Amino acid sequence: MRLARYIALRIALVVPVLLGVIVLTFLLVRVLPGDPVQAFVGPNTTADDVEAIRQRLGLDAPLWQQFLDYLGGIFVGDFGTSIQTGVPVSTELAFRLAPTLELVFLGVGVAVIAAIVFGIISALRVNSPIDHVSRVTSLVGTAMPEFWLGLILIVIGYQQLGWFPGPSGRIGRGLSPTPITGAEAVDALLTANWPALGSALLYLVLPVLTIAVGVTASLLRSVRSAAIDIRAAAPWSTAQAHGISGRPLVTGYLLRGTVSRIPTLAALVLGNVLGGVVLVEYVFSWQGMGQWLLRGLLYRDYPVVQAGVVIIALVYAVAYLVADVIHAALDPRVRL
Repeated sequence: MRLARYIALRIALVVPVLLGVIVLTFLLVRVLPGDPVQAFVGPNTTADDVEAIRQRLGLDAPLWQQFLDYLGGIFVGDFGTSIQTGVPVSTELAFRLAPTLELVFLGVGVAVIAAIVFGIISALRVNSPIDHVSRVTSLVGTAMPEFWLGLILIVIGYQQLGWFPGPSGRIGRGLSPTPITGAEAVDALLTANWPALGSALLYLVLPVLTIAVGVTASLLRSVRSAAIDIRAAAPWSTAQAHGISGRPLVTGYLLRGTVSRIPTLAALVLGNVLGGVVLVEYVFSWQGMGQWLLRGLLYRDYPVVQAGVVIIALVYAVAYLVADVIHAALDPRVRL
């Protein structure tokens, strides 16, 4: 009952957060320098033509009217029409969102597993060669720029070894599966298209590894520190005094206590990766939401920028909600 009440409270808190993001995004994109109408203005464009363009884009209405129209559209899944392409933003978002989420979730998922494994091993062997290597690797991985690491992986994995395909998209030519979600690996799995699945997974390896290295480095230090704290706490000593050792001690005390602290950190990292994935997408020619959102920002495409920021905020909020629920399920003290 306490857990259900806690979940309901967390869900209720998501609503004002999203509403605040919508309001701030709507206002901020309109105070940026530049005018989206200028993208349609030519040397022979008259003032009447400019006004007609402004009316067609809905920019002639008062600011409050524009906001109410935008807010009403969000509730029915209508994010407006792209100023640059004239295509509904929802249509473009459906094509762009899934590949980015596929990349981000796989990268963060691999990083979380790697951080837990190596962090616990390092904590069990403090000041050993393994611990020193783990700490140095974490420091180097944190300081390494993602775009540089991506280029290095392309040189090694594609040019030198030839194990993985080059940065030319998300799947091999002529192997695209029947689109369902927009993420090629998921669509290939759902349609049992095994050649497409193999190709999509190969294209995922290098960009996922690029994301996972930096995220693993960030999480590894936190996991190691949490595991060391647990080993220094009274429950660990008490369990050892009662004769508990080996795997039961590690899985029942160390692993459970460490994992309970990971979800919140993983949610934080997930949001950061989602917001900065554009560099990885550019390096690997991954046509996802990051490139689309950056292009919309450069061309002052208000509907695109607003939709992209709202979606990122929504994923961020949902990730934190799931993390809080998992944390509460693993640690009953959180529900009090």
